[in-house]
Amino acid sequence: MEIKPNSVYTTTEAQDLLKISSSTMKRLLKQGLIRANKIGKQYRILGHELLRLLSPEVDQKATDAYQKAKMKVIEKTKGW
Repeated sequence: MEIKPNSVYTTTEAQDLLKISSSTMKRLLKQGLIRANKIGKQYRILGHELLRLLSPEVDQKATDAYQKAKMKVIEKTKGW
């Protein structure tokens, strides 16, 4: 299964993607190694965070591609 940088995952989905136990997921969240947003009583984790944890190089490539696309849009819409 592919981790998409802009997708939002539950802790269970993230555990499955990372192939870790729920206790390990709780520890990573508690230690701040995975940043997440708490909505109600549940955490939501961006795919970007999972990629950052697994492979900083892949995460950096995804971030660079996003920034490049963002700058193109800004340049094209500047005169509107």
